[in-house]
Amino acid sequence: MLDALFNPKSVAIIGASTKELSIGNRIIKNLVDFGYKGPIYPINPKADEVRGIKAYNSILDVTDEIDLVHIVIPNKFVPMVVEDCGKKQAKTIIINSAGFKETGDEGAQLEKEVVEKAKEYGIRVFGPNCQGIINTDSEVRAYANFTFTKPETGGISIIAQSGGVGEVINQRFSELGVGIRMYASNGNACDISIPEIIGYWGDDDQTKVIVVHIENLPDPKEFMEVAKEIAAKKPILAMKTGRTKEGAKAVSSHTGGLSKVDVATELIFKKCGIVTFRDEEELCQAAVAFATQPIPKGKKVGLITNTGGPAIIATDEFVEAGLEIPPLSDKAKGILKEHLHAAASINNPIDVLATGGAEHFRTAVDVLMNEPQIDSIFINFVTPFFVDTDSIAGEIAEVNKSQKKPIICNLMTDKGQWTETINILKNAGVPYYSFPETAARALVAMTRYNDLKVREIGDITAFDDVDKEKATGILQNAKNAGREFLSAEDVNNLLASYNIPVAKWRIAENCGEAVKAAREIGFPAVVKLDAESVVHKSDVGGIALNLTEDDFQSAVEDMEKKFATENPRFFVQEFLSGGKETIIGAKAEPGLGHLILFGIGGIFVEILEDVAFGVTPITQFEAKEMLSSIKSHQLLTGFRGEKGVNQEKLVEILQRVSQLVTDLPIIQEMDLNPVIAYEDKASVVDARIKI
Repeated sequence: MLDALFNPKSVAIIGASTKELSIGNRIIKNLVDFGYKGPIYPINPKADEVRGIKAYNSILDVTDEIDLVHIVIPNKFVPMVVEDCGKKQAKTIIINSAGFKETGDEGAQLEKEVVEKAKEYGIRVFGPNCQGIINTDSEVRAYANFTFTKPETGGISIIAQSGGVGEVINQRFSELGVGIRMYASNGNACDISIPEIIGYWGDDDQTKVIVVHIENLPDPKEFMEVAKEIAAKKPILAMKTGRTKEGAKAVSSHTGGLSKVDVATELIFKKCGIVTFRDEEELCQAAVAFATQPIPKGKKVGLITNTGGPAIIATDEFVEAGLEIPPLSDKAKGILKEHLHAAASINNPIDVLATGGAEHFRTAVDVLMNEPQIDSIFINFVTPFFVDTDSIAGEIAEVNKSQKKPIICNLMTDKGQWTETINILKNAGVPYYSFPETAARALVAMTRYNDLKVREIGDITAFDDVDKEKATGILQNAKNAGREFLSAEDVNNLLASYNIPVAKWRIAENCGEAVKAAREIGFPAVVKLDAESVVHKSDVGGIALNLTEDDFQSAVEDMEKKFATENPRFFVQEFLSGGKETIIGAKAEPGLGHLILFGIGGIFVEILEDVAFGVTPITQFEAKEMLSSIKSHQLLTGFRGEKGVNQEKLVEILQRVSQLVTDLPIIQEMDLNPVIAYEDKASVVDARIKI
């Protein structure tokens, strides 16, 4: 439990300062100005008081119990004062001081020493190199933080790895006049982690939506375990920064090269049911709606407007995002025709006209609330001077009390003049936005959350016709031999051990054996160089395709001569023509497992980059989703008279590859490219595996 951090009964500040422009002074000011309900204990051996509050020489001189301690002193002295906090039996410490692992090895060692010392006394550590926390609860009012934004009370809780990003988000909510519940920015997160905080807020009834900013996930599995459970009961909105940062280490496979920096994190978010954003403003605006409105139960939107253009803009946003604008029932149209102006539109969108008054808006809202095929209500509301807009807002607010369906409002007004109209909506918890696009995207985000929440991804298929022992032996022998890449023979034997279909093949030690093998397999045939030092064979002439019996031997002899220094063997294979070339791959992700890839394959895979990723282990549903999510999916289903391929076979191969890399994590990268798919089958034609 993190009660001592977020609901501290008392706070001490080690490093409390009499200097106005100092963190040790600012924290005390923030606690006092925010109305903190508990006692504050400044620790400063050189001062009698700080900001009018009695100061103490040491935390050990404080006679009362202390829940939370801020440490704002040079890093080298932190271990010593943590010892004092332990002797005082303090419960939690926030280390605002910097100079720890973010500075290098020496700082990392100091941070480790701090954590070990805290654990010795059972103290939880928040930070170091962090801001702190905020709790707006009227019974707590803890601003244990050195920032400047004083938020109102609300239902949004914010956890940010970057204090700068966190404060920008906090400040934006303040500008919007939207309150928050709790705030935390935990810096280096040496002990108390983001998943732990998310879990704590998941059990907090007053937190309606959780906003998360991260730069990296030190423990992806911990994050997934916690976030998946919490996202099932309340919305988590997340944004990851650092998406375009290039990896420090070059990767040698297609799968590795196609795996962007942020792919793993975005897949984790999706698997957990978290709604992701790439724009802080969009995230904040969506959070406003999540904090006050019920989640839509589907994708069907009912629109009400008193001006045409914005309704068209909103409709475009909805349709492009996959939402629907369904027609209204005859009963609904009858009610609207009876109660609206004669010139009003009684379709969806419902146009009550600029002269529409409170009774017209109320009729339209009631109709949409009672239409079973409508999941959410979107209102475009311009405030003309010739109607009573306060009454219109009052009717919208009244219907909103039922919380039956979400109501999102695009309020187009002069905020300096129509203040009462705005206040009526705000006080009723009706989210309102200045632009139709902004409002529509907030509703889209809510619908995305419902989609993630209700999707049934099924169970993992455990194939029982695999030979894990044989596969383990192949990999162990390669490792013992010091090989980084498996030979073609090992690759194909490994795939066969997991019943992953491969084109017929033979290994030949020389030209004569290669010719014999080709005759056994049948012509046309393929010959490939089998040398560990040559990874991308097609780039250097190490592959010859579609060879007849007459030209097969000369092709092998040419390779034998060209790559004589590589001591080559030859991989002889049947030539598969036609079909569709796809790629299936996997790449190890530290602390997570593997990313698995599917896309259109062949030599153009890195140019087209038409691929989809998943996180292993994947279910049949997730495998099918990967196939359907690529841009070229229609090539698999059939296009302009061409027949489609057997997608079930591709789905099965994806699942088998998922099981293979999950069972055998020694595999670092795998490319099956191409996997040629036909109407009745799919076979791996070329494969590369790195351990």
